[in-house]
Amino acid sequence: MEKVLINAAVITVSDTRKPEDDLSGNKLVTLLMSLGAEVAIRKMVTDDLTHLRDTLSALADREDINLIITTGGTGFGPRDNTPEATRAIIEREAPGLSEAMRRETATMHPYAMLSRGVCGIRGTTLIINLPGSPKGVEECFNVITPVLGHAINQILGDTKH
Repeated sequence: MEKVLINAAVITVSDTRKPEDDLSGNKLVTLLMSLGAEVAIRKMVTDDLTHLRDTLSALADREDINLIITTGGTGFGPRDNTPEATRAIIEREAPGLSEAMRRETATMHPYAMLSRGVCGIRGTTLIINLPGSPKGVEECFNVITPVLGHAINQILGDTKH
């Protein structure tokens, strides 16, 4: 199978951020574009569980999106609902991605182990939860970059090793 173009949606989850101060979303878009990915959708949503779940579900079901990356809502705060919203809509978990991000970033920052982000698959879309800080986004993204294209190719049916 030919190399597949990554068509991404970037979702910033926050009750307080505005588009003009969405530093983690900006960082994520820059990182994706540096890989040659197309950022087809960029949204900001509140930490409301129902709205976030519905947004993720609608985007994952679109044929033109094969990667959704969220930033924010993965901590211990009472309104940090991103992992719950993600778990509610995925069909299969991809725990190795989350485990690798926590393992690698916790060696630099002990608070990284407090991230509850999850990763999983719905249909032909990979969904990845990243922390809400620009530094956390960059560090976690760098951990998964070497396998991102291969993961999406596998989801789309290229199972060669």
